Amino acid sequence: MSHETYQIIMGFFPLICIIVGISVGGWVLTTWLRIKNGYPLDGAWGQAIYPQKNEETVERVKLLSQENAQLRAELGSIKDRLANVERIVTDSSHQLDRDIEALRLKAN
Repeated sequence: MSHETYQIIMGFFPLICIIVGISVGGWVLTTWLRIKNGYPLDGAWGQAIYPQKNEETVERVKLLSQENAQLRAELGSIKDRLANVERIVTDSSHQLDRDIEALRLKAN
């Protein structure tokens, strides 16, 4: 190899090292962010590497889904109750008195 060819290769070597370093660093950062935020990682052939699904994980997701549905139903009930309390607080006292009297008459 001639001296001139060697100079050209050595001139590009730092640039090549920087490009490789940025590429590897970007890959590591992307993988870390995917793991941190719960995104699945795929292998070369598309198989799941992380997180792996097993029976325990599937059962846990089912239980969490059921709990989520129960909490949503409870939240809906609480919203209804809060709407009634807001209506009572914001109504005029005359309307509240009429509502109470109407309830008393229904009870008798």
